[in-house]
Amino acid sequence: MAKIILCLILGYLLGSLNFAIIYSKLKGDDIRNHGSGNAGATNVLRTYGKAPAAFVFALDISKGVIAVLLVRWVFGTSLLECCAALGAVLGHNFPVYYKFAGGKGVSTSLAVLLTLHYPTALIAMATFIIVVLISKYVSLSSILAAVAAIIVAFVFFRVNEFSVFCAIIGLLCIIRHHANIKRLLNGTENKLGQKRKG
Repeated sequence: MAKIILCLILGYLLGSLNFAIIYSKLKGDDIRNHGSGNAGATNVLRTYGKAPAAFVFALDISKGVIAVLLVRWVFGTSLLECCAALGAVLGHNFPVYYKFAGGKGVSTSLAVLLTLHYPTALIAMATFIIVVLISKYVSLSSILAAVAAIIVAFVFFRVNEFSVFCAIIGLLCIIRHHANIKRLLNGTENKLGQKRKG
C-alpha cells in the first residue's frame, strides 16, 4: 500500500506541472483568462498559436512518460506504473500548484497510454485524428478517443489494472468535457481553426 501511495504522489506532483499555465505566466499572462479558460494545449493553440501549443503539448506528454518510466525503473510492476500514470493525469487535471485548476488531461493521458500499452494509445490516437478530420471538433475527438481507449483496453486485457486505469482516465476525460458536450448539443462548440464565439 505504501508503494501505491508513493507512486500516486510521484505521478501527481509531476502531473501538476502545468506547462500551459507556466508558458502564459512567462508571458505575463494567464491562459485561464482566455478562450475556453482551459489550461491545456488546445487553448494555447487558439490563444498563442501553433509553436507554443506544440511546445506545451510536448512537455505535457513528457511529464506523463517520465512518471511511468521512473516507477518502471524503480519498481517494475504494472500496478505501480498504472498508479503513477493515474497520479500524473490527476495532477494535470487538478494541479496542487495552481489551486487545482488545470487542463483536461488529454495529452498527459495519451502519454501514459503510449508508455503503458502503445497499441491502445495508437487506436485512441487514430480515433482522435479521424474524428477531428471529419468533424473539426477537438472536444468530440477527445471524448471518442477516450471511449475507444476504454473499449480497446478491455478487449485486450479484460479486467486488470490497466483496463481499470483506462476506464478511470477515460471517464474523467469525458466528465472534464461536460461543458463542451453541452455546447456540442447546442451547436455552439467551436471547430478547429474557428475563432471563439462570443
